[in-house]
Amino acid sequence: MNIFVVGLNHKTADVDVREKLAFNGPKLEEGLTRLRALPDVKEVVILSTCNRVEIYTNVRDPQKASGSIKEFISGFHGINRDSLETSLYIHENIAAVKHIFRVASSLDSMVVGEPQILGQLKDAFDIALTKKTTGVLLNRLMKKAISVAKRVRTETKIAENAVSISFAAVELAKKIFEELSTKSFMLLGAGEMAELAARHLMNNGVKDVIVANRTFETGCNLAKEFNGRAVRFEDFPHEMVNADIVICSTGASKYVLLKDQMQKVMKERRHKPVFIIDISVPRNIDPEINDIDNVYLYDVDDLQGVVDSNVQERRKEAEKGEGIIAEEVETFQRWQSSLDAVPTIVALRERADAIKKEEVDKLLNKLHGLGEKEKKDIEYTAAAIINKLIHPPTVALKEDSEDKDVLIATIKRLYGLNEKGE
Repeated sequence: MNIFVVGLNHKTADVDVREKLAFNGPKLEEGLTRLRALPDVKEVVILSTCNRVEIYTNVRDPQKASGSIKEFISGFHGINRDSLETSLYIHENIAAVKHIFRVASSLDSMVVGEPQILGQLKDAFDIALTKKTTGVLLNRLMKKAISVAKRVRTETKIAENAVSISFAAVELAKKIFEELSTKSFMLLGAGEMAELAARHLMNNGVKDVIVANRTFETGCNLAKEFNGRAVRFEDFPHEMVNADIVICSTGASKYVLLKDQMQKVMKERRHKPVFIIDISVPRNIDPEINDIDNVYLYDVDDLQGVVDSNVQERRKEAEKGEGIIAEEVETFQRWQSSLDAVPTIVALRERADAIKKEEVDKLLNKLHGLGEKEKKDIEYTAAAIINKLIHPPTVALKEDSEDKDVLIATIKRLYGLNEKGE
């Protein structure tokens, strides 16, 4: 049994190449069916996301499978095979197992620790199960990959530190306000990163949302998405009195909020704390505002510093994850090794039983007048002899060893098992 992976990801191929090779919707089911029909492929699962396209297989002959799978990808998507060679990578057996475990645990992701990949792998496995393109080996491998990913998340802090600007903003807000659900929020401008931060805030319980945008209609549409209310841009300083959190990204070329304006806001707020995030480049909020008591102002550089620090923390946790994966690869390798020996063990038992039956039948045909007890004694003695003879090779086959393949081949030859097509 050979585990074989052919794929590409964000490290080896640009997005335009990944898009062309994606297995979306009906293409995924068709791809599974057609790949499973290839002579060299015994089992198959396809993982197709925005950042990777990978084909996991159990193949008869890795060398033949390499060519046939690449040829399939080329023909299925209508892309010249030669142009794919620089983007595709291949992993076999233990390297393939390690790769799949790293993918499931998000150690191979663009953002290490991101949670989406595990769900995507589960979905890919479910579809393969539905199409009946998996068997004993890939079923065990996929289930193991999912459990390994859960172990990595449980035993490390790989997903605990924000590694995007927008999410870092929310993490800082949590440090300033213990409970976000009671706080009001103003979105000043409609920059993409600011909108994303707004969505993160809402996911963390913020419900009272005010949107101020230079184009009032755009502000209204955005407010509707957030179940909030829109205000005219020129009115935002007055509305800030009611905002505990402000995220600004207007695209203006100069400051839209000055220190004296903020001092008036804080006086009306009776100096209740306010958290302001200026994601704009150039900055839209006067940095001197940060000197006002109970005003916490962060710009994009501040947030990037938080992100960089968190990335380093995730890398440290990823090292712990790699250790877990190394352990789990060994565990899977032992299981797979024992699985490889099962057909030989079964064949050895069948050969021994056949010899025993043949010789006992010959003996009983020669001996006349034996009672049932004597016949059973002969059967029992013959079985005991056979069991003792095949016990040592059976134990050896079940044990984990580096020369397992040599041992299997030797036992097959010694006991003539290849004669039966084993």
